[in-house]
Amino acid sequence: MPAKIDAEKCTGCETCVSECPSEAITMAEEKAVVDEEACVDCGVCVDACPTEAISMD
Repeated sequence: MPAKIDAEKCTGCETCVSECPSEAITMAEEKAVVDEEACVDCGVCVDACPTEAISMD
């Protein structure tokens, strides 16, 4: 299951973008966005997010 971003919690810090090994996270309108097809479900972004805006539901 790909990572999910809670846009209300996302502050646009871009930490997840630089940490994602599959380059599946980009920024759009100052919020992180996950490319579900590119996401490899590793969870690195979940641990990296300082605002706990990412989950692997």
